[in-house]
Formats: sequence, C-alpha cells, structure tokens
Amino acid sequence: MKVPSVPELDPYQDEPRQAPSGRIGKTGILEMRFEDRGDRSILAHLYRKTPLLVQQALYWDEALPGMPCVYMISTSGCVLQGDRLRIDIDMGPGSMAHVTTQSATKVHEMDANFAFQQQTVTLASNSYLELMPGMTIPHRHARFVACTDVTVEPTATLLFSEITMPGRKHQRGGELFEYDVYSTAVTAKRPAGEQLFAEKLLIEPAHRPIRLAGVMRDYDVFANVVLLTPKEHADAVLDRIAPGRHDAVIAGASRLPHDAGLIYKVLGPESAPVRAQVRKFWASVRAVVLDEPIPPVPLWG
Repeated sequence: MKVPSVPELDPYQDEPRQAPSGRIGKTGILEMRFEDRGDRSILAHLYRKTPLLVQQALYWDEALPGMPCVYMISTSGCVLQGDRLRIDIDMGPGSMAHVTTQSATKVHEMDANFAFQQQTVTLASNSYLELMPGMTIPHRHARFVACTDVTVEPTATLLFSEITMPGRKHQRGGELFEYDVYSTAVTAKRPAGEQLFAEKLLIEPAHRPIRLAGVMRDYDVFANVVLLTPKEHADAVLDRIAPGRHDAVIAGASRLPHDAGLIYKVLGPESAPVRAQVRKFWASVRAVVLDEPIPPVPLWG
C-alpha cells in the first residue's frame, strides 16, 4: 500500500523492532460492495484481510429492515505501529447500508514508524450510506494518518462521521493530547472527476498549541460530520439545525462548495454529549432523506 507523502510523517520513517511496517498481519484490507435487490440491499461482495475483518451483514434496524448493517472489526484489538489499512466501500445504484465499527478505534502507543488508513468510498445513483465508525482514541505517542476519498453521484447520499478523543482521558491521571500526530483528510469528487471539496485536520500537540481559541480551547472531544447529498436535502437538514451551544457542547454547520452538502462540527468536554449531538444531526438526515427515524441508543452505547 502506497502511503501519500505528507510532511508530518517525515520524522517517523524508522521501522519497528517487531514486524516491519506493511508486512503480513499489518496490511489490513476490507473490500465491500452493496447492491439493491428490490426488497433489501445486500452485501454482494466482501474481501477481507487481517487485521481487518467483517463477518456478515445484519438487519437489525427496525425502521429500515432492508438496510444491511456491517461492523468492521480489528482482529488485533487496536491500530498498531506499522499498520497499513485499506477500506473500500462501493455502493451500487439504489443500494443502502450502515457501516460502523465494533467499538472505538484505539491507536496504540508507538515508539517507531506510524499507522496509516486509506478509505475509498464510491456511491452510485440514488444510493445511501451511513459510514459512522466509533470514536478514535489516540494513545500517548501515537502517530495516525487517515485519508478518505469519496466519489459520489449527484443523487446519492453519504453521511460520514469522525469523533476524535484527546487520548485516554482517564488513564493514569489522564492522557490529554499526548499523541505525536493525528492527521485526517477527506476529499470528494463527482464520477466525471469534478472536485467538490477537500479538508484536512492536522494535530501535532507537541508542536502547535491545542488550547487556543479557534482550536480546542477548553474542549477535549471533536466530531467532524460530512453530509454529501442533493441540495434540496442539504437545505432541509440545515433548516433543522440550531447552531451554537447545546448543553455542554458547541456545534455548527456550514455548506460545502458546489452544492455538495453540509459539514457539521461539534466540540464537547466528554464523548457522551458529543455523540448525542451527532445523533441529532443523524436523525435530521434520516428524516429528510429517508423519512425514517434513527434506531434507539443501544444498551451498550
């Protein structure tokens, strides 16, 4: 797997003393294609390579019984130094799916190299995908870079969320922003190649202050939610969103360029209120695009 050349990775090109980066057991691959079969969508194609795993599609959403729900699993338990992970999701015409993770993504402490994840998402006409993984928790001295590349038809909808913790906040007296690098980039384009938008978030706590106004200030948890959808849907969702302070969090939405959709950001002191605010946005998207509710909070949520 080719890792893009980004300057934040220049200091971390050494190899682990254990298994070298990108070797067997450290190159995880997931390839999934969803197709519409009339009464339901199905996971028509699945390829998996450890340490990434998907077992099967489940149909537990009572509001959308024809929508497959897929859990991405890490067989190693967390992201390790030298890991190279690739996730490809292909949505066929008219298909729908909800893709998440079995738990939070824990990026383990590192003393060499880095971990990299590449996601490629393709949405055909009238398809609908909720790509909503659990929180990312970068441990002390973690180096994690993620890139998500989306190709989306004008009639399709993608709801993609990322929730990032400051570290193991309550571990050993707290690990707040003690990781080395957290870098995540999202780009989107039309099938013909027209670029819709690009955004990159780079956090290097040892080199750039985190607690500034306009960065994190007094907040610890950050959520970034991207909604790619037709303009009429984006307008209707935006009408339902009340920006500003909501209990313990602060949140706001902005329009993406080229009438591509919306981007929604949430800051909060803990994960629970941030996740609750993301759920409110998710509920608005479901109501507008599908005229259905989101599922209740699970007992383990």
